[in-house]
Amino acid sequence: MSERLAILDPGALLPTLQQRLQTWRTSTLRERLRAGAVEVNGVSVQRADHPLKPGDKVLIHDAPPPSARGARSRGPDTRSAAAGIVLLYRDDDLVAIDKPAGLLAVSTGRETSDTALARVRALLGPNERLWPVNRLDRETSGVMLFARSHDQREATQANWHLANKRYYAIVEGQLRAIAPVVDQPLWEDQGLFVRVGAGKDARPARTEFAIARTSQRRTLLDVALDSGRKHQIRVHLAWLGHPVVGDARYGGGGGHGSERLGLHARLLTVRHPRSGAEITFEAEPPKAFWALMT
Repeated sequence: MSERLAILDPGALLPTLQQRLQTWRTSTLRERLRAGAVEVNGVSVQRADHPLKPGDKVLIHDAPPPSARGARSRGPDTRSAAAGIVLLYRDDDLVAIDKPAGLLAVSTGRETSDTALARVRALLGPNERLWPVNRLDRETSGVMLFARSHDQREATQANWHLANKRYYAIVEGQLRAIAPVVDQPLWEDQGLFVRVGAGKDARPARTEFAIARTSQRRTLLDVALDSGRKHQIRVHLAWLGHPVVGDARYGGGGGHGSERLGLHARLLTVRHPRSGAEITFEAEPPKAFWALMT
């Protein structure tokens, strides 16, 4: 059973569907959302609170659409597993992946072959052209977004100030409280070390923190970025005196050199460059990340 709806009044997606499709069970609507089987203006949407505006077109599929137009990956297929990445989303304009920790995002002077960009190109085809919209540190896992043209990258980044960027960070110590907001400028010295403080080259940086979980020796923080400076979360947490686990560069080595960095990009919401609709990409942290909490 599928449905097409023309939106007449503004409102959130799930309440609107509940009102317009009163013969449908709410559980069924939620299942369709989770499966990526609901499209708004041709883009797959999974957030129940996705905002609708008059004139929007909603299509509810029997199953996630088979085309690349908005189908999310529901797990690594054979090709993505072989490439060492998980394809989260793909349409004619954007590609989102779950980047593993330890993989460089794009090529540098020292590393030009094995990068997230190279692996996605290999996965999608040798003639695929991609432009990174955001970048993650080599040691950070999670959502990384690419555009399939230069113009679409520029259009996505033009609305980057509206993006919702959320991370999980694991820090040393059992915290009972932490500063909810750090609004401190950052600058990079000649040794490429990012520092907190004012100066002619400093740029504004604002990070929000909330305690999500604690263990006997460590704390999981839910982090939101209002900006996206280089090493921003790592530097702000080190400045607070709670460096990220495994971050030897900024003081969070913790004496466990074999541990991965305790930072994961778990959610990214952006404006789609073609439709203007909000679209959310999510990546669950891997087992190695959760193991840092034990």
